[in-house]
Amino acid sequence: MTSVLYDAPGPKAKRRNLLFSVVFFVLLALLLWWVWQTLDDKGQLEWSLWKPFTTSEAWTTYLLPGLADTLKAAALAMVIALPLGAVLGILRLSDHRWVRIPAGAVVEFFRAIPVLLLMLFANEFYVRSTGIPSDERPLYAVVTGLVLYNASVLAEVVRAGILSLPKGQSEAAMAIGLRKSQTMTSILLPQAVTAMLPAIVSQLVVIVKDTALGGVMLGFTELLNTRSTLAANYANVIPSFVVVAVIFILLNFILTSFASWLEGRLRRSKRSTGAVLGAEKVDDLNAAEVGDTGGAGTGKIT
Repeated sequence: MTSVLYDAPGPKAKRRNLLFSVVFFVLLALLLWWVWQTLDDKGQLEWSLWKPFTTSEAWTTYLLPGLADTLKAAALAMVIALPLGAVLGILRLSDHRWVRIPAGAVVEFFRAIPVLLLMLFANEFYVRSTGIPSDERPLYAVVTGLVLYNASVLAEVVRAGILSLPKGQSEAAMAIGLRKSQTMTSILLPQAVTAMLPAIVSQLVVIVKDTALGGVMLGFTELLNTRSTLAANYANVIPSFVVVAVIFILLNFILTSFASWLEGRLRRSKRSTGAVLGAEKVDDLNAAEVGDTGGAGTGKIT
């Protein structure tokens, strides 16, 4: 099957693609074998290093509390960053310069600063200017840094998603007398959400992963931080890294799977907005249309 953007491969191209696929999988198998052999030579595959993960102590004392703090920080950052990013993105599209320029300056400023630096600044601010308890301060600093950075990135995602819509959408809304706020909330945003969803989800995945920065630099007891304590007690550095990596992969897979389901549901709901008529209703409408046409024709002849 041939289209404007894609030509179906012929026999020669199919053989070449098959050859590339075989070479890739062979190289991948060799890489995995080399990693396995290296770990085995270093004694990292011994059962004594992996056995702690089969007991409840390693999970209830280290991994699960760290996972809970990771999810807590990520959830708080998402709940705050998503609406804040949407507001900033909409403000950047304002017709008023006194609104558009300050919003753009805020977005560009926080988007240009590394998230780790924002966490460190926030931590110093809370140390010197607030009465937040020391054991809760790392959580506040991590969430603040994640919100400031990711809200600015999400603002650009929202702005780009809205600008990607055809101009005819807003022009039609203006033609029927809708205000710009009504056009944004009722017409543009609902359509842009589906287009923006993949980029938004990728940024949410970044939020989950960046919580580890707070554990490294601020002592925040997230998953990676508690892993280091576990590895120090059980002397299993490489196995603990592998287990934590698998946990992060599962978290992000669940998040992206939910987003894919939500995107498909939104697309299906938009395609099925019309009323569905049964066969009897269609026959009645056709009969009525024929009767009207016949009556009009008879009147004309008379």
